[in-house]
Amino acid sequence: MPTTAFRRFPRFHAPFPGLLNPADAGATPLPTLGAAPWQTNAVLALWLTLAGNVPLWQKVLSVGGSGTWALWMTMAALVASVNFALLSLITWPRGYRWMASVLVLAAAANTHFMRTYGVVIDPSMMANVLNTDAREAADLLTPAFPLTLLLVAGPALWWIWRRPLRPRRMWQRWWRNTGAVSLGLALAVASGVAGYQGLASLMRNHKAVRYMINPLNTVYAVGALAAERVPTSARAIEPVGEDARLGASYAAQARPPLLVLVIGETARAEDFGLNGYHRQTTPVLAQWQRDKGLVNFPDVSACGTNTEVSVPCIFSPLTREQGGNRKPMHENLLDVLQRAGLAVLWLDNQSGCKGVCARVPTVSTRQLTDERWCRDGECHDEIMLEGLEERLAALDPKRRERGVVLVMHQMGSHGPAYFKRAPADAKPFGPECVSQTLSDCRVEHVRNAYDNTIAYTDRFLGRTLAWLDAQSGQYDTGMIYLSDHGESLGENGLYLHGLPYAVAPEQQVKVPMVAWLSAGLQQRARVEPRCLQARASNPVSHDHLFHSVLGLMDVQTRVHERQFDMFSVCAPGSML
Repeated sequence: MPTTAFRRFPRFHAPFPGLLNPADAGATPLPTLGAAPWQTNAVLALWLTLAGNVPLWQKVLSVGGSGTWALWMTMAALVASVNFALLSLITWPRGYRWMASVLVLAAAANTHFMRTYGVVIDPSMMANVLNTDAREAADLLTPAFPLTLLLVAGPALWWIWRRPLRPRRMWQRWWRNTGAVSLGLALAVASGVAGYQGLASLMRNHKAVRYMINPLNTVYAVGALAAERVPTSARAIEPVGEDARLGASYAAQARPPLLVLVIGETARAEDFGLNGYHRQTTPVLAQWQRDKGLVNFPDVSACGTNTEVSVPCIFSPLTREQGGNRKPMHENLLDVLQRAGLAVLWLDNQSGCKGVCARVPTVSTRQLTDERWCRDGECHDEIMLEGLEERLAALDPKRRERGVVLVMHQMGSHGPAYFKRAPADAKPFGPECVSQTLSDCRVEHVRNAYDNTIAYTDRFLGRTLAWLDAQSGQYDTGMIYLSDHGESLGENGLYLHGLPYAVAPEQQVKVPMVAWLSAGLQQRARVEPRCLQARASNPVSHDHLFHSVLGLMDVQTRVHERQFDMFSVCAPGSML
């Protein structure tokens, strides 16, 4: 047949330009079935609600009681409706895919950490995430993490990037988005009203559930954190203790004072041998208590459940109730000590001082390569004891002659890789868990690994005390050890720390603290040892450190509050 015969037939056009004939790729695409934004968002919201909230549904099913399935259906409808409204809010052609992808990845990451460690996502946890360094993050990225991302985020990301939004005029898109958001919120309200009794009981009795809803918890945490920090970021730090001066004890001192503050990491009071733990995890401190007057404080509450909150709060002039647990807007204890004329030095074996040491001399162990203590970019805490005399000698000589406050910030018991936190010769308990996925280990093996970190802290503190004792000819010495927060080790399925303070278990809030004062420091600070021992069992908290150090170092200022000073109340005549 001649080729011209083909010209009698109309040219075939593929229903999807560019799919069969690349030359048609530039043609205006026809609307594709199911590509409407509300349909894309409805499917994605359903996926996020079910696959992206497995830890939430496990929690609901475990605590729901007789009406478990009714409660589950009500809450699923509520979560799906709010997720649909959230996705509709960001449905704009230029940014939708990227923003929706971030929400999906956040939900997947949250699912991994909530399932693996039992944590929840609130503003303080988000602050921790944003301030986590590469070394800490590496400990948390277990082999299960990429698998969870693939299973939870993979299908959702494919759905997002394979379904283009229909082109609409701006005013059409605005009204459609507004309608979709309103519909989602209306369905959420209807679901909440229908199941109010069950939901109210769940939220009242299990407050942490509200921080388990993905990805709404991330959106809330980021928003709350921004609302707290953005307005204060431009504000100058307010001075504290501008009237600070050294007291009468410095007028004709024979020796300057030297106080070491050891800020522990993730040590919980429950596993501290001095507090009656069934294992003797603190044999060195026990000997110092028995022979040299070390004082143990068995009832100490932390200001927060994570380092980002607790470390600034420890040094804050504000109590937790006054806002010491919020982003600092005031100078801290170290500023007041330095203003009074003392030498201050911060030694850090952690991920930083969280702004506390911003205005004082600081040394970090990150760049040290001493093979005795350092491996794979991390050093054991005893590295901070190397070359201490030289570090003190490098301080301003005039300040050093008045007195020194040295802060050592430990790596301590930082999890989940507890097995990395102590050298091989400081592990009395075994076998220990050597996995970062703590739920994969037997509970007793996790406890062995953790208790080894406490035993190593005991050794480190013992060496610190011995060094201070050796300086007694040159200084009046003392040490205070205080942990920043505690840790969960599998109790009620929880691991690590960082739960909202109102619902955090005692293991995350109760922390160990000890103090030792040489005879010289007791005399110059007018501290009666028997009084201190007698009062040690009284409840104290992080709120006390600021005022106790001011009193111990005889720094006179209006911001010193005697009722929070553990030492001033034990002056001669105050003995019980």
